[in-house]
Formats: sequence, structure tokens, C-alpha cells
Amino acid sequence: MSAHLFSRSRRLSCGIVVLSASRELLLCHVTGQRHWDLPKGGINEGETPVQAAVRETVEETGLAFAAEALLDLGQFAYTGKKDLHLFAALSARVDPVALCCESTFIERGSSRRLPEMDGFGWFTLDRLHELCTPRMAAVLTAGLDLGRVLDELMAPPSPARLAA
Repeated sequence: MSAHLFSRSRRLSCGIVVLSASRELLLCHVTGQRHWDLPKGGINEGETPVQAAVRETVEETGLAFAAEALLDLGQFAYTGKKDLHLFAALSARVDPVALCCESTFIERGSSRRLPEMDGFGWFTLDRLHELCTPRMAAVLTAGLDLGRVLDELMAPPSPARLAA
């Protein structure tokens, strides 16, 4: 895990691992691709990682989480040029049809604007390797114990956590 946010060679992408009490993970289908992904994206200058994660999640799903409700999972090596800073949130199992991606890109070879994400779904944790890219699946399964993360999110706050 790296302590620096910006460097000349590595970019930082921030996102939220949205989990439900039914032990499912919310994933977004990446437009024009086969894989599903977390709501995440690049940090802007002057933003903290948690601010970037909250903003990207709103832009890509319409879901707004309070920064204080997020569990900081830390920073992970992701690609040769990108690190991930992830947070976790407990969410009601929102109907995926109600979610909407407002961030867009221009389709290659045309001038059409398409949403970055074109679908949403709740998936059991054992499906991550079939749905996500190998790198994302590795972060979510080898880099994190999502079952433990969910248990921590669902645990009643301890007096020590309340004082923090």
C-alpha cells in the first residue's frame, strides 16, 4: 500500500465496494465490454480519495453515500500505471433498474455519447472471477476478504469506533 496520492507514473482510481446484507456485491456493466466493474474512477486534483469515491459512485450509479458511512479498505496496486483506493459501504439491495450512469464517453468512430456503465446487478461473491477482469477479481478476492469486510460493516458500532 502506498502512502502517496499522486506520482508522475501512477494514477489513482477511487471507488466503493457496495455490499448488501444478503452477501452480494453491486457491480456495474462496462459499456461495450464483457466485464463488470465497481463504481470507480480517477481522483481530481484537490480531492481526497473518499471524496473521489463518493463522486464517482454518484456519477456511475446515482447512489450517494456519506463519507462517514464508508469503511476505508486502503490502496491496492492495480495495473502498471494505476492504483486503486477502495472503500466499502453497506447498502439496501437497491433495484438495479433504478440505477443510472450519468458519466459518458464518445463512442469510437461516431459522435454518440454513451454511458460508461450500461447495466447494474447484485452478484454473490463467488461469481467475481467470471464477471470482473482478472485484475479486479484478484483485488476483490486475494487482496480483500469481502466476507470479513461485510461482517465489519454490519457489526454494531463499538464505543471506540463511535469516539473516533
